[in-house]
Amino acid sequence: MEKNTLICLVIATLLEAKPFIAGLSLTSLEQKPFPVYKNKNHILIISGIGKANAAMACAYSCLKIAPSCIVNLGAAGATGDRHTLGTPLHIKKVFECDRPQLRSKYPHKLIPDILEGFSYAKIATLDRPVIDPAERKKLSKTADLIDMESASVIQACRKFKTPCYVFKFVSDTPEHTRDNDIVENIRKYRNDFFSFFRESVLPLL
Repeated sequence: MEKNTLICLVIATLLEAKPFIAGLSLTSLEQKPFPVYKNKNHILIISGIGKANAAMACAYSCLKIAPSCIVNLGAAGATGDRHTLGTPLHIKKVFECDRPQLRSKYPHKLIPDILEGFSYAKIATLDRPVIDPAERKKLSKTADLIDMESASVIQACRKFKTPCYVFKFVSDTPEHTRDNDIVENIRKYRNDFFSFFRESVLPLL
């Protein structure tokens, strides 16, 4: 299938996607199998949380839309105190920590496409949220951030030979152990994250 010039944004939740829908003047295209929003140059798909949902949304995008690239955007937890709340980061390496390699037992490692000129981070993708500070500390030996989608987005994009970029903002740290705190932090920093994407990332795509 010949690719078009549409840029596809894959975001897990409406909570994270709202500033992108409003700021890019996207209109609803369909709600099933995924909520999809569109303007002339961009498609936004709300995948749902987790690796399976993200992989399906990316595969759906590649098969139906054949975008010029896919950008995975959203919130991520920090494994330590190196990155402060709201910090936008470009993911340069992803570790799938709950899918160890058969022989070495090390996590599978995936490399997304990378743009120059950003602050970079490594992220661990797991099938479940990690709230416990002790577990975050253990993961800090491998990655700076934690999420539940990045690894599968990259895998799906590679299957369809579609360029893939990952940008996340810090929504919580080991100090944040309540779901309500994380949701409030996403609301607090999501507009700044959209502004960062529109002003610094979009012109390079």
